Amino acid sequence: VQLVESGGGLVENGGSLQLSCVASTIMSSDQGMGWFRQGPGKERELVAMIHSAATSTGGITYVADSVKGRFTISGDRNSSLLRMNALKPEDTAMYQCALVASTGIDAWGHGIQVTVSS
Repeated sequence: VQLVESGGGLVENGGSLQLSCVASTIMSSDQGMGWFRQGPGKERELVAMIHSAATSTGGITYVADSVKGRFTISGDRNSSLLRMNALKPEDTAMYQCALVASTGIDAWGHGIQVTVSS
């Protein structure tokens, strides 16, 4: 499985970006697509995730408290879109999408840099 991210870059404080992740296969019923990030000197954290079932029901999504109200996730059976609004310098990180199953991570994308200038 290959995951390809796009949409990162440099944005000013308070700006918006949209990250896209496209998988080479359709997600199975027990998979979700998650967005992780790792900033300088920080541990990797799960930012948002959408379960494959959510693509038709609109439910079963997760957004971390640190970005709730600013980030939203949507998707279909082989892609996801992470919309990031009101970006802050502390959102600066390498963002990676991943196929997530109950047993762990099935695949990682290469990652895409998001830099928010102060």
